[in-house]
Amino acid sequence: MDIKAYIDSGILELYVAGTLSEKENREVYDLMLKNPEILKEVLDIEAALTKLTAQASPSSSKYIYNTIKEKLGLSSDNEEPKVITLNKPKNNWFSYTGWAASILLAGGLLWTLNQNKALESQVSTINTNKEFLEIQIENVNSDLADTKKLLNVLRDENIITVPLAGQAVYPEGYAKVYWDKNDQTVYLDLQGLPEPPEGKVYQIWSLTLSPLTPTSLGTIDDFKTDANKIFTLGNANASEAFGITLEPAGGSESPTMEQLYTLGVVASS
Repeated sequence: MDIKAYIDSGILELYVAGTLSEKENREVYDLMLKNPEILKEVLDIEAALTKLTAQASPSSSKYIYNTIKEKLGLSSDNEEPKVITLNKPKNNWFSYTGWAASILLAGGLLWTLNQNKALESQVSTINTNKEFLEIQIENVNSDLADTKKLLNVLRDENIITVPLAGQAVYPEGYAKVYWDKNDQTVYLDLQGLPEPPEGKVYQIWSLTLSPLTPTSLGTIDDFKTDANKIFTLGNANASEAFGITLEPAGGSESPTMEQLYTLGVVASS
């Protein structure tokens, strides 16, 4: 349906005036419930009619009264009125009440819709907050579990502790390796190293000394985002020392000795 053409047709003015048939009134009423533009137009017409009525001049009341008397066949001399036949008017009660009921119903529907939207927004916010809280709790529980595991590792008497001292490129640097031979795992505490430059990563090396043979244990790719600076790597090598170098992202096949940040030898047992 072309809503603009329907509004321009004048049928809404006739609806407000109460001159439509009952079937036509029903059709307009149903369209008002379905289409906000039609509902708004009816409200505007009704408001304009009310305003126009209120602005009628009181001084014209006598003229209107006399006109009515003439139409009824009454003279100013109180003559007997002429008998005139009046056609029984159409019962347009539905016409006058239809638009009022539609306004109330439409207003109620709009209010209910707004309330539902507000409620849906609140429920969505609550669910989002709940999910966020659940994630936070899960992260805290995971961190606690990791911390407990790390503490158990550090307190294990079978763990080999290897301090790594700063080298020429960064003398004030330091790190520490906790090596669990049984688990073939090393835990690295890199709190004493600076944040690597963009495009660079720290690479961890297991070393045998005679002859000097480096074996990469991997790179530390999340150094910037890890708050504790504690990292875990596998180590199935017969390590005699550990070193840390600064390498291009992705790592190197062999250590860049000019970028050796820390080095430490495994104590003889």
